[in-house]
Amino acid sequence: MKIRKQLLILFCFLSITLLGYSQPPDVTIDGRGSRVVEPSFRITSLPTIIDSVKPSQVPSYPLLVYQQPTQINLDKIKAAEIETSDKLKQLYPFYAKFGMGSGIMPLGQLVYNSTRSKGYHYGFSLDHISFFGNIKNREGVNFAPANYDRTSASIYGKVVDNRYSMKGQIDYVNHGFNYYGIPNDTVPRDDIAQRFQSIGGKFNYTSDFGKMEVMNYQVDLAYKYSFTNDSAPSTPPVIDSLSGWRAREHSIDFHTKGWYNYKSETFYGIFGVRHNNYAFLSESYEGYSPSSTILDLNPGVLTQLMDNKFKVDVGFAIAFEMFDSFKSFYIYPRAEIKYSMFDDIFIPFAGIRGGLSQNSFNGLFNENQFVNPSLNIRNENNPYDIYGGIKGTLSKRMGFNVNASFKKITNKAFFRTDTLSEYNNMFEVIYDSLNHTKIEASMFYQLDEKLKIDGLARFNSYELMNYAYAPNLPILEFHLRGTYNLFDKFILNLNGKIETGRKAVVYEMAEDVIEEDGQLYLSLGPIVDFNFGAEYRYNKRVTAFLEFNNMFAQRYNQWYNYPVQPIQVMGGVSFRF
Repeated sequence: MKIRKQLLILFCFLSITLLGYSQPPDVTIDGRGSRVVEPSFRITSLPTIIDSVKPSQVPSYPLLVYQQPTQINLDKIKAAEIETSDKLKQLYPFYAKFGMGSGIMPLGQLVYNSTRSKGYHYGFSLDHISFFGNIKNREGVNFAPANYDRTSASIYGKVVDNRYSMKGQIDYVNHGFNYYGIPNDTVPRDDIAQRFQSIGGKFNYTSDFGKMEVMNYQVDLAYKYSFTNDSAPSTPPVIDSLSGWRAREHSIDFHTKGWYNYKSETFYGIFGVRHNNYAFLSESYEGYSPSSTILDLNPGVLTQLMDNKFKVDVGFAIAFEMFDSFKSFYIYPRAEIKYSMFDDIFIPFAGIRGGLSQNSFNGLFNENQFVNPSLNIRNENNPYDIYGGIKGTLSKRMGFNVNASFKKITNKAFFRTDTLSEYNNMFEVIYDSLNHTKIEASMFYQLDEKLKIDGLARFNSYELMNYAYAPNLPILEFHLRGTYNLFDKFILNLNGKIETGRKAVVYEMAEDVIEEDGQLYLSLGPIVDFNFGAEYRYNKRVTAFLEFNNMFAQRYNQWYNYPVQPIQVMGGVSFRF
């Protein structure tokens, strides 16, 4: 309470003091002075900002008007020239070729072809060559008569439409020859003579709807009948007489393929039937007659991507074999991949495949004509064939291909001397399992139509189950081929091959015979065979030719005890009419 009273007294005192100062007394002051007011005036200029940096004045220039005068000059154009020559070269329906070689070796050929047509094509051909000379080995020993003659004829035709094509052909071959593999020229010719003949035909129908999404299909049918003459110089399997025995064979091959294009894929399927009936019979039909039938099924799909630069083909193959009373079923893988790099400069590729090959009398004869007509025929089974490589072009004129493969074959057919034949001058067929590794490289060069050269080098490695060496197969191979056109007047041709590492199975120890795993082998020596030919075109219709075959005169053995002709010269003329 005391504090409040003291504060109240202090507040009253301060209030009285302030009121005393706020009301001063009135003061009056007397004085004299003069007060002059200056007249006012108006500032007429506007306010501006004073800056220390003054902008410089930008000068302006008037536009200059300049007009370039236009001039028109007319050049004289040279009058056009029209060439009145034919757009297409004239075609002549007939072609004939006649020649004669050293050792009395006549040659003849006649061909007829229909001229230009949009819808069809047909013709026929007839070829003949024969030889009446003698053959010696490297030591100069004369062999048995080596005469031969070969005549073939063919009739063919083709029909082409916007949506399909259809073609057919009938062939006939008549081949007479001697089993001359005997180093004795006193052997009667009739004892070693043989004649092989075949007649057959083939037909093809193919639909063509382009890349439309429509099912396309193809049908192929082929038939061939092959046979030898009676009294064939071979050993019959039942009786000892050499007369009345002959080989004959019927072969039928039917295949149909269908494919469907959908966007970047092509789906396809192949179905086929192969039938072969071979027989070695006497006039009373004694002997043996094995038959083989194979059913094939091969579905797959082909994919093409990146403007067809990348391609993949995947599928599989099924083969059902009926060989007499035996039946077998096989499934084979099949795939391939390839990719085009840098506009086809490099195309790497790789794949795997396999299949069942049907052996036949006709096929074995074409491989070795001196085979005994009494054959043991089996089909070759290829479980797999793995391959890969790279191909492409080094320039516009040069290309290459480098690849390697490894495959396995069971029942691979080989040839060895048939010791049951009278003169040991025939070959029998033997079979073995084979692992084959192959490495090859090839290259080609082409300068327009003036110069063409291509070559190939190949290395082979063989591994057999029962034999130390693969009979008659080479280890190293070199092939060369070239053509040179000089002023379109002279045409020069060169082709040849070199093969090394071939060995034959023999049964007697002799000079240069080696023994391996209890088996006897003889080196067949290298093959060096080059052929040179020259043509002189007198005009568009007449040509003369000259050929030098086996120009280095190498008497190499094509088969064991079968030396070939040395250098052989042939000349002749050809006509178009």
